[in-house]
Amino acid sequence: MDDEIYFTLTALNMFHGVKPFRIGSIVKLVKDYENTYDLEAIRAELRYAGPSAYVANSVKTVVKGTMSSGRLYDKILEEDYGVVKFIFDNVVICKLLTSEELDAEKSNPESDVNFI
Repeated sequence: MDDEIYFTLTALNMFHGVKPFRIGSIVKLVKDYENTYDLEAIRAELRYAGPSAYVANSVKTVVKGTMSSGRLYDKILEEDYGVVKFIFDNVVICKLLTSEELDAEKSNPESDVNFI
């Protein structure tokens, strides 16, 4: 679909590395207003690992075909959700969940969306 939004997670090694990420894992996105290095920082959190990455915001870290944190920032709420679609070495690519997909996840008792 043309309206699907993908984004790259970076700074994994500042947290737990790639190990806690799995295909299909739900990632909570949180605008990080206290980040002094990036005014458009979006932190990624996992259910059992807590803060685990940041959305990439540099031409060196954003995978082609995905959105940077700066482009994604105004498209998300204060907190929003994505789902892990691809994991390559130390790169995680996620898809932003639409409101319909998020509602479907919330109705699933096994979903990670209900964690925070």
